[in-house]
Amino acid sequence: MESVRVVDASGLACPMPIVKTKKAIEELQTGDVLEVHATDKGAKNDLTAWAKSTGHELVKDTEENGTFKFWIKKQ
Repeated sequence: MESVRVVDASGLACPMPIVKTKKAIEELQTGDVLEVHATDKGAKNDLTAWAKSTGHELVKDTEENGTFKFWIKKQ
């Protein structure tokens, strides 16, 4: 999936992945996709809930080698 920007929140605990994601997505245009990398196990639930509550679309999420990757489309 093509992303406009990548946020590396690896090694950061909650709520920092959300804080970094929120700041980055504010700088994007509607329809742009933000890619977020996190290692905090709570990030999956946190980012899924955050995207839903803010009206953005969680397009895809994966996990590989302990890193969670999310693609969030700005609405």
